[in-house]
Amino acid sequence: MRTFLFVLSKHNEDIRCLTTLSHFGFECLPTQLVNKSIQKGFSFNILCVGETGIGKSTLINTLFNTNMKENKTSHFYSKVGLKVKTYELQERNIPLKLTVVKTVGYGDQINKESSYQPVVEYLDAQFEAYLQEELKIKRSLVDYHDSRIHVCLYFIAPTGHSLKSLDLLTMKNIDRRVNIIPLIAKADSLSKMDLQKFKSNIMSELVSNGIQIYQFPIDEEDDDNSQCLLPFAVVGSMEEVKVGKRMVKGRHYPWGVLQVENENHCDFVKLRDLLLCTNMEDLKDQTHTQHYECYRSSRLQKLGFNDTGPNNQPVSFQEMYEAKRQEFHGQCLREEEELKQTFMLRVKEKELTFKDAEKELQDKFEHLKRIQQEEILKLEEERRKLEEQIIDFYKTKTASETSQAQVCANVKKDKDRKK
Repeated sequence: MRTFLFVLSKHNEDIRCLTTLSHFGFECLPTQLVNKSIQKGFSFNILCVGETGIGKSTLINTLFNTNMKENKTSHFYSKVGLKVKTYELQERNIPLKLTVVKTVGYGDQINKESSYQPVVEYLDAQFEAYLQEELKIKRSLVDYHDSRIHVCLYFIAPTGHSLKSLDLLTMKNIDRRVNIIPLIAKADSLSKMDLQKFKSNIMSELVSNGIQIYQFPIDEEDDDNSQCLLPFAVVGSMEEVKVGKRMVKGRHYPWGVLQVENENHCDFVKLRDLLLCTNMEDLKDQTHTQHYECYRSSRLQKLGFNDTGPNNQPVSFQEMYEAKRQEFHGQCLREEEELKQTFMLRVKEKELTFKDAEKELQDKFEHLKRIQQEEILKLEEERRKLEEQIIDFYKTKTASETSQAQVCANVKKDKDRKK
């Protein structure tokens, strides 16, 4: 039987020290968590924002040592879009579900004012989907595929001067929604002196414009300050080139070979270590505890939920929900009454309109009836006159025939006399 002994501290009676007399086994808790996590698997979501052809796909392939074959993107998109791809990766029996979201047609339009809008809408949509899953009565967060973006790799064109207005506008609108890590893409196109000056200009512009980028956790054992390396000057390549007697990933130029994994040539190794080996879990924690919580609190406040009541007294979610339900019920009743009143007014207006139309039709009917009666009287008068004319005609005809017969008789008498 395992036994243990409690010893009260002399300095503070509230603190109890546990002196173990045998092995308990809770030292295996980390191992249990590791085994459970390995069985469940890990997920990581990356957003790549940058112009077409700046090297987003190449860098992702180099980071994860994969060949994610994709069709080449055109420069002739009427608006900015997003391409979402999910990959199942495995390294030493550790599974990773990697979701890569890349911008399509970013910066190719003449009017670039709203180029950042699809990115903002996508980030908010993932937060909203997770919030809706949380608010369900029967939640399935264990099996839920968390699509919230954990890090945004923002690709900066190697101009050597300063950030473009589109870069500043986009990062200003997404810095509250995602962890931003700025990268200078195709850094081999700049000399070391120009590269350092370009880095300094970028950081000063980010600070002056109040743009928040991801702050790497300070490691006391690490002498190098990771934050000083920002923005990372990176070069991506899956091409194998020969350097001495070994093959390395790099790019072959007339002046020599650029090695991707050589820290003297670029910051690729630093980016890979800080992004995947050291701070992947911190990026996920920052996404949940900072960016998602900010969105969640703002969203619930817009819906009318607060942690305090009218008297600044703490209230439970149930009380707030009941109050909102009562408020919504009262609002529905008020709107229903308003709709009834509006309906009655419209019915009365229609009745008045119909009455006016009916009166107008009645007046028109009476007018037509009078006209018809007048026409009938006129026709009766004309018929009477025509009948009188017919009678006079027959009288005249009869008188004419009578006189003609008399004349004929007189003529005949005259003839008879002469004989």
